[in-house]
Amino acid sequence: MKKIVFVFGSIAGLIFIVWMAFIYTACYDHPDTQANMWLGYGSMIVAFSFVFVGIKSYRDKYNNGHIAFWKAFQVGLYITLIASTIYVLAWLVDYYVFMPDFMDKYVAHTLAQAKSHGASAAELDKQRASMASYIQMYKSPFGVIVLTYLEVLPVGLVITLIAALILKRSNKQQPIIA
Repeated sequence: MKKIVFVFGSIAGLIFIVWMAFIYTACYDHPDTQANMWLGYGSMIVAFSFVFVGIKSYRDKYNNGHIAFWKAFQVGLYITLIASTIYVLAWLVDYYVFMPDFMDKYVAHTLAQAKSHGASAAELDKQRASMASYIQMYKSPFGVIVLTYLEVLPVGLVITLIAALILKRSNKQQPIIA
């Protein structure tokens, strides 16, 4: 199981690294948070599709075509954790080395977008205040790590749950109906 988890978790993580390098490099100076959000979630679905492949590979190669839901979930969870950790580490490098002003640009763009959609001064102040906690969290590496895991891990867990439900197979003999 270790080999399957490491290989497919690493492949998913590599997809995150390539996607992140492309998207953040292309969109850094011209942020479009809505489009970037959809591209980000698209990359997560593509990367986490290897959870499905990893569980199926484990089931078929090492478990004679059978796997219980909890074992399938465990394999998927480990793949998700490896891929998510690679995502977090890649973001830490991106953020601290290449984009240390990311939060400033993100907040400015979000407020400008709200203003262009007709937000009042009071609504802008409220949004600025709600974003202040994220800005504060981004001042420490721990906060960046927590927020980044919260961004990617839930998607991976949902895909793991779905994959485990789809791929589970009992090894009980089915009665022959004549």
